[in-house]
Amino acid sequence: MKTIANYIGGQSSASSSDRYAPVFNPATGEQTAAVCLSTKGNVEQAIAVAKEAFPAWSLTSPFKRSRILARFKELVEQNMD
Repeated sequence: MKTIANYIGGQSSASSSDRYAPVFNPATGEQTAAVCLSTKGNVEQAIAVAKEAFPAWSLTSPFKRSRILARFKELVEQNMD
């Protein structure tokens, strides 16, 4: 079964927790994956990385941000399966 890790700072990051939650396909009710449940330390790491990224992102023009988010949307749609 597929395991979904944290995604921090542009990289997959394993949780230091051994706890997982099931991920279900809403159309069939079938369990398709398990997602790791983050620890307090994992959350603090994600917050620290986000704080580091904020100054550069806040200086990015709205036009460039919209292009980045539109590309992200395209990738999500292409990989919905």
